Amino acid sequence: MERTLEQSSAHRLTGHPWLVLSTVMVGTLLIGLDRTVVNLAMPKMISDFGITVSTAAWIATAYIISNAIFVPVFGKLGDLFGNRVIYLWSFAGFIIVSMFAGFAWDFSSMVFFRVLQGLVGAAIYPTAMSLIAKSFTDQKARAQALGIWSSSFAVSAVIGPLLGGYLVDNYVWRWVFFINLPIGIMGLLMTLLFLPHDRPGERGAFDWLGALLLSGAISSLVLVVDRGQEWGWLSNASLLCYAGTAVFGFLVYRFETRHAHPIIDFKFFSNPIIVSVLAVSFISFGGMMGAMFLLPVFTQTFLHYSATESGLLFVPMALALPLFAPLGGRLAASINPRYTVAFGMALSAFGLYRMMHLDPAMTSWNFVLPLVLFGAGLGLGMAPLTTAATTAVPISEVGMSSGLLNLTRNIGGAFGIAIFGTLLANATNADVLRVAQNSHIIGSTPTILAEAAQLIILKADLLAYGSVFGYAALAMLIGAIVALVFLRTNAGDAELSAEARAEAAAG
Repeated sequence: MERTLEQSSAHRLTGHPWLVLSTVMVGTLLIGLDRTVVNLAMPKMISDFGITVSTAAWIATAYIISNAIFVPVFGKLGDLFGNRVIYLWSFAGFIIVSMFAGFAWDFSSMVFFRVLQGLVGAAIYPTAMSLIAKSFTDQKARAQALGIWSSSFAVSAVIGPLLGGYLVDNYVWRWVFFINLPIGIMGLLMTLLFLPHDRPGERGAFDWLGALLLSGAISSLVLVVDRGQEWGWLSNASLLCYAGTAVFGFLVYRFETRHAHPIIDFKFFSNPIIVSVLAVSFISFGGMMGAMFLLPVFTQTFLHYSATESGLLFVPMALALPLFAPLGGRLAASINPRYTVAFGMALSAFGLYRMMHLDPAMTSWNFVLPLVLFGAGLGLGMAPLTTAATTAVPISEVGMSSGLLNLTRNIGGAFGIAIFGTLLANATNADVLRVAQNSHIIGSTPTILAEAAQLIILKADLLAYGSVFGYAALAMLIGAIVALVFLRTNAGDAELSAEARAEAAAG
């Protein structure tokens, strides 16, 4: 009785919904920043550690695999033991590990600390989503809050290059990790002050074997997606990863469908709302991450921008996302959410389409309108998708649902980067031949031939980047069509919302 009164008092003092949202957004932004900001420090790490570019890629790969593996695990742990506890300790762990990563003395130690970073950071997304869903019992307010929170995914990917570029250009690369300390301390204090002591779900035994099997399936899949282009998609290493994904995936299905408390409950895949949300999220994040991966490469390679200048290009998108995300939540509460999502993704597709016609004489102003359209569309579409993932399941299973959603977004983003990177390489090779065949060179001196070869390669590269932005626009447009035709978001919302309110009152 005394503990119940203590928890009730703590909830009144610390559980204000909008303070909860502000708190978890700090964590979400910090984890998202870390995924992108480190990439800009890679050239300096390569020099300091004396490693090759292909070896350095493992610094990013280690984090991506570790994070992807543990997102669904921590989603389940949050449901079992309480989201505040999992969020608090993972956030503190992320700050500590970031400091160790900043002091890494060689390549092996850096990879080890990046694995730990991915592990402890994996808890932030699913537990944050659950805390928001449990704090906002009013359906419209919840939709708006999740819309604001979901925009932090893309905002972090936008701010990352800007902040990372400044740190790398003006300080030593280790500051991309040290910067996590002041931000992290602020977020940790907010966590202690504002996050409510949520009620854990039914305890039961944790599914250790299921977690291990799921780790095997996810690591095999993410590894081949991340490194397949370098290895060759039909190389022995890639084929081994395909086999690992299939075998472990089959074992996960066989075991998880028989476990009383599975890491991933396969009944979700019979829920049309969850399935449609996952499909649209996979496509949208694939297009988003693929496009945002290509743009800085293009500007630094062909427009000769610095890392900081490339990051500044994303400011219009960073401003549009949080402005339009709440609007997406409000619109989804008034009209069928499928129309909001479809329109948002179509708007993003139009923004990418406007970046197809690239020119080395372009200025930063040429990117403002396309990126504003792209960011506005993402903001409109993300809110209803995130809301649907929480209202489609009982409140006690929101952690598992959010873990699955974030896993899908991570894998979709990895697929987008891998697919568009491969398409870029293939398009460049094809365009070199096509441009050369249609070019007429006047003169045959070595100087003229060398200049002509450079111009042919430059033209082919520009055409290839334009083609890939076109493919990204097509992917977003396909996502809009899928959302319009298949997205389901309103089945059972009233019942689930009532359940959420009843459980919140009981807690």
